[in-house]
Amino acid sequence: MRRLLPVTDLTTPAASAADREWTLDELADAYAYPEDGRPWLRANMVSTLDGAAQHDGRSQGISCPTDMRIFGTLRGLADAVVVGAETVRLEGYRPARAREAFAARREAAGQGPAPAIAVVSASLDLDFSLPLFTSPLVPTFVITGATAPSDRVHAAREAGAEVLFAGDGAAVDPGRAVAALGERGFSRLLTEGGPRLLGQFVAAGALDELCLTLSPLLTAGDAQRIAGGPALPVPERFSLISLLEEAGFLFTRYGNI
Repeated sequence: MRRLLPVTDLTTPAASAADREWTLDELADAYAYPEDGRPWLRANMVSTLDGAAQHDGRSQGISCPTDMRIFGTLRGLADAVVVGAETVRLEGYRPARAREAFAARREAAGQGPAPAIAVVSASLDLDFSLPLFTSPLVPTFVITGATAPSDRVHAAREAGAEVLFAGDGAAVDPGRAVAALGERGFSRLLTEGGPRLLGQFVAAGALDELCLTLSPLLTAGDAQRIAGGPALPVPERFSLISLLEEAGFLFTRYGNI
């Protein structure tokens, strides 16, 4: 990353807004979670100028090194990363790793060495032989509904995952998923999608914050938006918390505040 230039920053003193690369500590301070202890669900997504959340089925092609640096910072702050099963399959999710740059901050906050990954899946159609389930630094969670296939629940547990039930039927209730993680002490929550899962959180009114990278690219095509599913009857308005810019990429932070 060459530099990170705050264009409008509503949370950081002007003295920190110099035209230079921000340190990881400064990024962590800028993206700090609220300290009231209640579960706070933050989403981190990237979109092109024409609304595509992916290119060739993956988000990497519309991202940039600075976006990935912020991605790592948000993971370094989170207790748990909540992700949909389809994203696990498409993006090849692996366990979160411990990063020395965030070790002291996490220890001071009473966090484990790395965030847990929590996979949301109704069918549990997942490959439980993957390292995400068999060899994570901290146990992986699988969130599903009460009527999930019993053989798949057994397979998840046999692989070492902890299964949480958050829904009376097969589907997962987004609000109950957030509450279930909060009951286990995970209040700093981060979702990285995919679009279907983010749409479910939005529809349920469970999303507290959106960190959206706007990529200066045009892709056309029929790629998904950052959030899918049925439209809200009334659009929900979020407030701008901060805006950073580098090389034409905008790194926005919006909150339901």
